[in-house]
Amino acid sequence: MNHRSGFNALSRKTAHRKAMLRNLVTSLFRSERITTTKAKALEARRFAEKLITRGKVDSVHNRRQAARFLFDDAMVAKLFTDIGPRMKDRNGGYTRILKLGYRNHDNAEIVLLELVDYEDTHDLSGSDGEKASKKDAAKKASKPKKAGKADEKAEKADKEVKSTKKAAAKSEAPKKAKAEETEKVSDEVKADVAGEEASQKEE
Repeated sequence: MNHRSGFNALSRKTAHRKAMLRNLVTSLFRSERITTTKAKALEARRFAEKLITRGKVDSVHNRRQAARFLFDDAMVAKLFTDIGPRMKDRNGGYTRILKLGYRNHDNAEIVLLELVDYEDTHDLSGSDGEKASKKDAAKKASKPKKAGKADEKAEKADKEVKSTKKAAAKSEAPKKAKAEETEKVSDEVKADVAGEEASQKEE
C-alpha cells in the first residue's frame, strides 16, 4: 500500500526534483503566474503556500527559512514586503490552478498556476464598459495610422502620375520639334512657289 507517501517524485532524482521545484516557486513569485504541467504545479503549490504563510510574518528566522528555498534574494524581499502583506487576511489558499488543455507531443495536462489576487493586482478584471472603452480607444488610436497609410498611397500615386507625365512630355518634345521643322520647310517651299508664279505672270 502507498498510504501517506507525502509527495510525487516526478520521475526525478532528489537533487533534480528539489532544484526544479525551487525554480518553479521562484518563477511564481517573480511573475505571479506560470504555465506548467499539472503534476509539477501540484507539487510547487505545496512549497509556495508554506512560504507565503511565512511571508505574512516578517522576522529574521522566516526570512532565513525562505532564503534557504528561493534562488533569488530579490524574491525573498518581495515575499515579505509585497506578497505576504497582500495575503494577510487569507488563512490559506493563496494560489489557484486553471486547466489549459493537453500538450501536443506527449498529451501532458497543462495548467496555469497563479496567485489568487493576480487579476486584482494586474488590473485584468475590468467591467464590460471599461473593456469597451479600451477597445474604442484602441480603434481610435489605430485610425490615424490607417489614414496615414492612405495618404502615403495617394502621394505615391501622385508621384507616379507626375513621373509618367514628365516622361510623356520628354518623348513628345522631339516629335513636336520635327513637326515644327516640317512646317517651316513647307512654308518656305510654298513661298518659293508663289514667288516663281508671280515672276512668270510678270513676264
